[in-house]
Amino acid sequence: MRHLLFTLTFLSFIACNTSTEKKAPNEVKGYAQGTTYQILYIDDRNFQRSVDSILIAIDNSLSTYNKRSIITNFNQVDSMLEVDAYFIDVFNMAKEVYTTTGGAFNPTVTHLVNAWGFGFKNTEKTDSATIDSLLQFTNFDLITIENNIAIKQNKNLMLDFNAIAQGYTVDVIADFFDEKNVKNYMIEVGGEIIAKGKNAQKKPWRIGIDKPIENQEERILEAVIKLENAALATSGNYRKFYEKDGVKYSHTINPVTGYPVRHTLLSATVVTDNCALADAYATAFMVVGLEKSKEILKTNPTLEALLIYTNEEGTLSSYSTPKLTEAIEVVE
Repeated sequence: MRHLLFTLTFLSFIACNTSTEKKAPNEVKGYAQGTTYQILYIDDRNFQRSVDSILIAIDNSLSTYNKRSIITNFNQVDSMLEVDAYFIDVFNMAKEVYTTTGGAFNPTVTHLVNAWGFGFKNTEKTDSATIDSLLQFTNFDLITIENNIAIKQNKNLMLDFNAIAQGYTVDVIADFFDEKNVKNYMIEVGGEIIAKGKNAQKKPWRIGIDKPIENQEERILEAVIKLENAALATSGNYRKFYEKDGVKYSHTINPVTGYPVRHTLLSATVVTDNCALADAYATAFMVVGLEKSKEILKTNPTLEALLIYTNEEGTLSSYSTPKLTEAIEVVE
């Protein structure tokens, strides 16, 4: 789960507000998982309490900031722990993306993230000897689940599902709305989104993608995406970083090298039918950079993406997959 201080807010919801148009008849919103959530849906029923119950249940399973959560307990035990369905779902999807991206998405990067000052613990030493020593605990292959029991082969291994859990939360809430036969809705948790049906104007939901500019107080849109029966997640390096001794450190840590990434890719927006996978792949793309991301997209036709990067002239450029290009409105 993302901490509120470092929440990546790349997305704005575009809607018309003229006096002749109706607004969405119902809204559920609030704070959860260290960030905000907003749900717009076309239905007369009030689902606030049901949504809050889902959020609490997921928090009790997957939040590293919850001292009593399953994942917190797993990180503290020496070898094994019984886990719930939420944990198993996220674990299996994380393994899928871990394999597909050659380890670029790796939830055992926890020790390294903490060491660089972006995790749920205080900054540790970041000299080369420390980083090298922590790399031995960055191995997702050493954690398995058998018969609802999560097993780690080294007691120092830790998991952090921060880069997939909010997308997964969106999926779980979407499943609830589907079960309630709600046909038109938009669910957003911490900037991760799924949209089904149409908005109140009976048009596709329109999602704004921020221009990746550091220290920008006013939101400037790079593009608007028409999202129809799909999920969307964005990850980026331009807002969550710190400078020390004149060096800028990105919050995205390469699990292979142990160091913050340094490349031209500034933000990655992924669109697919599953928000957890969109969330995970957006993070992985920020690890591998522009060219490797393009390669992954070519071999995964279910993924669409908008990649914003710095070109050779030092200005912003973008790449989008062909299908997504048709749904993008470029903002001049």
